[in-house]
Amino acid sequence: MNVYFLVAAILSLAVFLLHTFAGGRVIARPLLASTDLAIVPKLVSYYCWHLVTIVLFVIGTMYGLAALEPSSIDVAWFATILAGAFCAFGLVLPVWNRQSYKNMPQGWLFLPILILGIIGGVT
Repeated sequence: MNVYFLVAAILSLAVFLLHTFAGGRVIARPLLASTDLAIVPKLVSYYCWHLVTIVLFVIGTMYGLAALEPSSIDVAWFATILAGAFCAFGLVLPVWNRQSYKNMPQGWLFLPILILGIIGGVT
């Protein structure tokens, strides 16, 4: 069993749960309740919210599979590429928009997952 992938799976699923339950209350509900946003952008944003939910769950599942099945290392590398992309975008976006990481901390959640994915992939 690849312990690095197992921990990456656990952290990924924790991010999924955080996104689904805490993020749903803080982001998705207010989005749907907004009255100053046209219906199409509102519903498309809500749809994208659910796409992210699915992808976060799948990343955790991919790491879990790779933790249990050594021949699935390619799946773990794909999950690591996704985690790296989410991390990079999440760390650049607040700077780009002159925001604070306090308001947009999401990128930091993927950094330990990325590191564990890389270590798990090379060991």
